[in-house]
Amino acid sequence: MVTVLGIGRSNPSESRSVKPAWWRARVGMAACLLAAGVLVACGPTQAPRARRSAGRYGPAIPGDRGWTYLKRKLIADGVARGDVDRAFSDPRMPAFAGLAFSPYQPKEGKTMYRNFLGPLGTSTARECRSSWSGSFERAERRFGVDANVCAAIITVETQCGRNTGRSLVLYRVARLAMAKDPDNYRRNVERWGAGDADIEQRLRARAEYLEGTFYPEVRAVFTIAKQQRIDPLGLRGSGAGAFGYPQFLPSSYVNHAVDGNGDGRISLYDADDATASCANYLRHYGWRPGISHEQKRSVVWRYNHSDSYIDTVLALTDQLDAIY
Repeated sequence: MVTVLGIGRSNPSESRSVKPAWWRARVGMAACLLAAGVLVACGPTQAPRARRSAGRYGPAIPGDRGWTYLKRKLIADGVARGDVDRAFSDPRMPAFAGLAFSPYQPKEGKTMYRNFLGPLGTSTARECRSSWSGSFERAERRFGVDANVCAAIITVETQCGRNTGRSLVLYRVARLAMAKDPDNYRRNVERWGAGDADIEQRLRARAEYLEGTFYPEVRAVFTIAKQQRIDPLGLRGSGAGAFGYPQFLPSSYVNHAVDGNGDGRISLYDADDATASCANYLRHYGWRPGISHEQKRSVVWRYNHSDSYIDTVLALTDQLDAIY
């Protein structure tokens, strides 16, 4: 049976050296922006009002700690009620205190990743490529994906595994999947200006986007937990809900994570599995030997919808190409 290492125990990155200030700042900003250009508040909004929602999934239940909308949706979609109730009533799972989001498309700063192209960032990429050379090269032979682009991605994502995050993945993706909860949506309309038809239309579209993007990630957490027989609250990762050295969202783990060393287990905290999974992901979205620069950009865009991110990854790849 395939199992997930690094779940339900201390994160292996926690004992690593202290991260530089520019790295901590980048991680904090990325957790707010998210991979697909989602702008949300990093902290909770003020506590929900006592009145109950009466949306598609019925009125809120006080004992559900604010999660009624999402719990009922999961159960309606076939996730076992007992599993859902246990996860959302667990004291490790915070209550839902609201999600503030913007009606406007966020813009990511062009300087967000610039330090990765400075002396420390490029040194980290070279060290990563060298120390995990066997893993990267085996993944390249197996999937036909340049070892250097995988090294660049894992460097940018987690500083070569040094910072994989400590956030509760289920909470992070569940909170974002609650954007369309009737009470939460109403609070955002009131915050931005009730009665403005354009604002309300934009907010509705953002709420639908957030739910459509992150609800499948919530379901994927329960899929992983069931398949691997692990605690759904054991997954720890970034503020955006991604985990492991390559920072996969839960659905990416389900669809693209592979066993890189033949030991029958898949752990995104293992260099062989992490590099193979990263390469498999890129191959799935079109990376092939000899593709053009524009084609490379299109593939890396599927990893992170950010021009600055793509520029940084491909620039680091070029630097590594000059060495390896």
